[in-house]
Amino acid sequence: MTRLIATFAYVGYMRPASGTWGSAAAIPVAALLHAWGGFAALALATALAFVAGVWATRDLLRTTGETDPSEVVIDEVVGQWIALWPLSLGLAMQGSDAAFLSLWPGWVTAFLAFRIFDIWKPGPIGLLDQRHDAWGVMLDDVLAGFMAATLVAVAAVFAHGVMGA
Repeated sequence: MTRLIATFAYVGYMRPASGTWGSAAAIPVAALLHAWGGFAALALATALAFVAGVWATRDLLRTTGETDPSEVVIDEVVGQWIALWPLSLGLAMQGSDAAFLSLWPGWVTAFLAFRIFDIWKPGPIGLLDQRHDAWGVMLDDVLAGFMAATLVAVAAVFAHGVMGA
């Protein structure tokens, strides 16, 4: 069970760039969650995946003796879902029934921004990554997700507010 959760149904074994595969796999699942229950479902799933991810990652780290195995991608899933929150919340606030994936500038921006912050690890993201425990594995991606979500929200305000789209 821990491997199933930590690898997001074994997506983490895809090569190369397992973290990118994990982030990419998170997007259609987020779209399904949003279609099923809106922002509330996505936010709840994110929280549950975080808790399960800490548990599974802690167990896997103890079993393998590694500090951040590349096959663990549940952290990328959680971070990517957080990066997608502005899209889901925006649709919910507008009462729109538009398909989540039809907002391709938003989810592409969320994907790219999250991957950049996750790989680059600026400031506090890098500090959390240096913890070398399950909390560090999960929290650096959570923070990268929030930074990406902020960028997505600012881009949306610019695109829809300033540009009038």
